[in-house]
Amino acid sequence: MCGTVAVPDRMTALKAILGCVLVVLVLQDAFETVILPRRPRHGFRITRYFYRATWAPWKAIARGMNDRRRRETFLSLFGPLSLLLLLALWALGLVLGFAVLQWADGSRLSGSLRGTFGADLYFSGSTFFTLGLGDVTPQTNLARFLTVLEAGTGFGFLALVISYLPVQYQSFSRREISISLLDARAGTPPTGVELVRRHDGNMQEFTRLLLEWEQWSAELLETHMSYPVLAYFRSQHDNQSWLASMVAVLDACALCMIGLRDSPERQARLTFAIARHALVDLAQVFDTPPSHELVRLPDEAMPQLCNAIRNAGLELLGESHPERLAKLRNMYEPYAGALAHFLLMDLPPWIKPQAGADNWETSRWGRNTVV
Repeated sequence: MCGTVAVPDRMTALKAILGCVLVVLVLQDAFETVILPRRPRHGFRITRYFYRATWAPWKAIARGMNDRRRRETFLSLFGPLSLLLLLALWALGLVLGFAVLQWADGSRLSGSLRGTFGADLYFSGSTFFTLGLGDVTPQTNLARFLTVLEAGTGFGFLALVISYLPVQYQSFSRREISISLLDARAGTPPTGVELVRRHDGNMQEFTRLLLEWEQWSAELLETHMSYPVLAYFRSQHDNQSWLASMVAVLDACALCMIGLRDSPERQARLTFAIARHALVDLAQVFDTPPSHELVRLPDEAMPQLCNAIRNAGLELLGESHPERLAKLRNMYEPYAGALAHFLLMDLPPWIKPQAGADNWETSRWGRNTVV
């Protein structure tokens, strides 16, 4: 007799523990993802496993697409869609967790579906989304308490969603403004040599641009560390990305730091430091160790780079610039290459292709250039 009584008690406790754990895990994950201003470092997170489970197959499908525009369009859907799916997953987890708690209480609900877990799930969903249908009602004090608690949680969750989405898109918009402005300043795709050349010796303006990109890199570091999903958001044009733009600016800073005549070396060092910091930290967020497989500037291409710099009317001082440039490149290119491989983004070349046109020069009806 004693053995038969212990079984339902043990099962009730297991149900209650399962429901509480599910609710707490979802609320903790939502808090750390949306509200917490720094990246959590503990092991289990629903968001982390969600993106690991969804990005890998999405990326595999994209790799099978031969058409570049179609592939980029497909990849551009992942960021916004994954954000909506994550919110839906949180909502489903909370509804299921509160349904399990009602189930642990014995499904004390009135109505035609009473006494079944389906009734608990239906009642939990209508309570969470504050529908107030009234066809199923709680019958015990504990069931009423759970109902009020879930209704408050659902109300807070909806408010969280309303505030979360605008923050994401504001951060994305601020990031993209500077990338769009870089098109006429550094070419398409952007290159470090072209970025320096197009300032026509106006080093005051170039210094101001590097200062703006120092601030841009710092803001990107803060927003993308707090909201890593923004890294999956693609730019408006297929040949632009936040990663390519940052690498082009790093290239320009590296050229200034190895001895480019009349260049703002101090500001270049400051911009280089924060941009490299952002790359390294984001590589840690996405668990992408530095990769040396991608070689953007082989040793045999160094004379071509020097010629491009001279043809642009620029001058490198000293004789050891190939070694100094290689050392600087090694500080950021392995991390940029790892992120590019993970996010399926192209890194810019060191030298702008001669036949390439900038985005502002083209339209769907052809190409027009300023004479």
